[in-house]
Formats: sequence, structure tokens, C-alpha cells
Amino acid sequence: MRLVVGEFTFAAQRVFCIGQNYAEHVKEMKGEISKRPVIFCKPPTSLVAPGESIQFPKHGDELHHEVEVVVLIGKEGRAETAEEASLFIAALALGLDLTLRDLQRSLRQKGLPWEIAKGFDQSAPIGSFVARDEIPDLSNIDFGCRVNGQIRQQSNTQDMIFPIGRLILEVSRIWELRPGDLIFTGTPSGVGPLRIGDGVEIESPALGTFSWEIV
Repeated sequence: MRLVVGEFTFAAQRVFCIGQNYAEHVKEMKGEISKRPVIFCKPPTSLVAPGESIQFPKHGDELHHEVEVVVLIGKEGRAETAEEASLFIAALALGLDLTLRDLQRSLRQKGLPWEIAKGFDQSAPIGSFVARDEIPDLSNIDFGCRVNGQIRQQSNTQDMIFPIGRLILEVSRIWELRPGDLIFTGTPSGVGPLRIGDGVEIESPALGTFSWEIV
């Protein structure tokens, strides 16, 4: 998938995702707040451009929406401080971390990895990118999710447990960052089911509005 920011185009590389980064979402999932960010990955085939239809996955029954702010990495290297981490950001977008909740629940109870519940094809719909310099304050981005016109999620990046700079720092401690890497920064509370025929819309005054249909 090609990621366009103004006159620049990036080839999508790795898709890093952050779990449990909003306290109210941790509470609704009956979890505990971690001392460090929870990191998992999706393959590039999980990405879906705005307006494309999303096939309901056949290996699970309970598909949930999780709206997230997404960071596009624009340069190679490792961040040494949270302040330096901001220099790696090329742009931001909104995205969805689609999750087969029934499957995830079963896997977690058995202590097994989440990949088949989180990393299936079309599990990461993503909107268009807005250049970093067009967003004055990363810690104050309003965003939300609607299903069939009804508000399901509504939050602001100020509610993150770990802010964006810290997330980039933590990811780059383990993986050297590359242009085209994506970081899904976690979802707020209000996650819920999607069914065949539903229209899901994500929106932000700073990042735009994008929608998909579940088929």
C-alpha cells in the first residue's frame, strides 16, 4: 500500500500496534495498566484504503472496531529520547484496529499469541495522512468512531497512558525504525461489534473523516 503525504509517497513497511493505552479501555477489558506499552504487529496486508469494502473474517464471530490515531514514520534510525522521537514523525492519520474479540478472548485465556485475532487481512483500515507540521499539538487530537451513524467512541490523545513520543521511543528500542513504518497508538473505551452490512466511520477535526462497509 502506498502512503501519500503531500508530494511525498511512502511504501508501507511494518505495522506496529499499541494495546491498552487508554485507562477507560483497559477498565472495560477488565485488564491492568501496564508499566510499559503493550506492542504487537500486523502484516501490511491488514491495511485497507478509505472507501474499500471490508470482508467479515470467516475464522471468528465477534468483530470489534477500535479507532486509533496512527503515526507514519518518515526517517530511519532509533530515537534516544521522547523529544527526539517527534523528529521521526512524517504524518498522522486515523485508523481502525479490527479485532475478533471472541477469538482474542479465547487465546488470552490459554496464554496464546493474538495474531489470528488481530493481524488478519483487512484488519487495519486507515485514512489519508496529514503532514506532521499541520498538527500543532499531538497531545490534543479529538477523534471518534461511528457505526451506522451512532457514536461509539469519542476521545482525545490527551487521555493516552503513554504519549506518542514515548511510544516511538519504546518501539525503536527494539526495532530500528524505517520510513513507511506505522504505529497504531491505541484505542479509547467504547469498542463494540460490527456486523455484515454495517457502515463504520472514523472522524477527527484534525485528521479527517473516513468510512468503510462490512460485507
